[in-house]
Amino acid sequence: MNIIEKMRGKLVVSCQAAETSPLNATEHIVALARAAVLGGAQGVRIEGVRNVKAVRSAISEPIIGITKISQAGSDIYITPTLEDVRSLAEAGADVIAFDATDRSRPVSVAEMLSEIRRLGKSSMADISTLEEAQDAVASGADFVGTTLSGYTPYTTPTDAPDFTLMADLAAANVPFVAEGRIWEPAQAQRAIALGAMFVVVGSAITRPDEITKRFADAIACERR
Repeated sequence: MNIIEKMRGKLVVSCQAAETSPLNATEHIVALARAAVLGGAQGVRIEGVRNVKAVRSAISEPIIGITKISQAGSDIYITPTLEDVRSLAEAGADVIAFDATDRSRPVSVAEMLSEIRRLGKSSMADISTLEEAQDAVASGADFVGTTLSGYTPYTTPTDAPDFTLMADLAAANVPFVAEGRIWEPAQAQRAIALGAMFVVVGSAITRPDEITKRFADAIACERR
């Protein structure tokens, strides 16, 4: 069974921590990944070469690897360069995800995909619109992720998953993964029903500060 088929119809957990989080240490990321797998995740999304390498030694499930690095003169933040692709591949990522939005970028989408292919890895193009998704697949992406919907200047911020984009991707026969603002199991189920290959959930599972804040805010709102 290939890497993508292992994750098809399953849950993948994004195990990341903000720079200010007490969990922002490699050993904690590894623990989060192991806990996610124990809970039934069939893959993990991991940020940072060091973290990918450490998680690779701890689990056998597929790893989607990314970096988050700002580049001068570019809006691209997720896996922006060919060197990032090479480093993630060497660290043991099975799938390399990168920002494939239509913004100022240091390396073209086609070049990124060509390098991922050369290294024998699968590719996940993080997009924010149907047009970006179609362009990425036409350039050779294995699948796209709805990760960046609401995070580009030309898409609308929202607290909910972009189910409209998911429906549009399915109607256009674009292979896609649901990721972004999925907080409830019912939302994950809906994404699968809409045609998502698999679902990536992050903050709702691995960010206790964000989870706590949702409860605290809800209680504070009720008290008012």
